[in-house]
Amino acid sequence: MDFFPATRPSILLDATSDDLARRERAMELLVSAYWRPAYKHIRLQWKANAEDASDLVQGYFTSLLEKDTLQSYDASAGRFHAWLRTCLDNFVTNDRIASQRHKRGGGVVFESLDFPVVEAEVIRDGAAEGDAETRFYKEWVRSFFALALQRLRKECAEQRKQRQFEMWQRYDMAEESPISYAELAKEYGIAITTVTNQLAALRRRFRKVLLETLRDVTADDREFRNEARSLLGVETGT
Repeated sequence: MDFFPATRPSILLDATSDDLARRERAMELLVSAYWRPAYKHIRLQWKANAEDASDLVQGYFTSLLEKDTLQSYDASAGRFHAWLRTCLDNFVTNDRIASQRHKRGGGVVFESLDFPVVEAEVIRDGAAEGDAETRFYKEWVRSFFALALQRLRKECAEQRKQRQFEMWQRYDMAEESPISYAELAKEYGIAITTVTNQLAALRRRFRKVLLETLRDVTADDREFRNEARSLLGVETGT
C-alpha cells in the first residue's frame, strides 16, 4: 500500500540514541503522546491534586530522559503504553514513599504542556468507565489522534490549504450532522466537484498522517502494525 510508511528506527532507539537531535525529537513525541493520559491517570487513579499531578508528570518524563528506563522495555512483557503506565505507577509510588516536597523534575519544565485544559476535562468528565489500563489506553488514543490532527493542520497551513482543511474539518469531523457538499460549494464559491475532490484528498492525506504518527509513537514495528490493525483497520501482513 502506497500510504503505508516505511519502517523507521523505533522511538526507543531514538530516545536512547547518542545523537542529541534524535533523542530530543523522540522525547518530544513521547511526551506529546503520553502526557495527557499520564496526568489524568495520576489525578484519577492516584487521587493527586492538580499541582502534584502536573509536577509528577514532568518528573516522570524527566526520569525517562535521565535514566535508562526506556532501554529496559521488553516487547514480550506487553504493549508499550501499558508498560509506560506501569513505570508511571512505580514512579508515583516511589515519590510518595520518599515524601518528596521539593520541585520535581530536576528543574526541567515542559512548557508546552497545557495542564489547565486537561484539568478542566478531569473536572468536567470525572473518571470514565473501565479499569485504569482501559482509561489510560483510551486517553492515549485521543492524544494520538489529536497529534495527527495537529500535524495535518500545520501541513495544510504551510501549503496554503487552510480552506481545504476547514472544509474537511467541518464535514468529516463534525460532531453533529455535517454540512452538505452543496452548502460548502455555495459558501466557498467553488464547484461541488472541487469540494468532492478536495475532501477526498484530505481524507487520504489524513490516513497517511495517522499512520506516520502512529509509527512515531509506538515502540517497534510489531506494535505499530498491531495498533494500525486495531485502531485504523489497516492489515499490513508480516
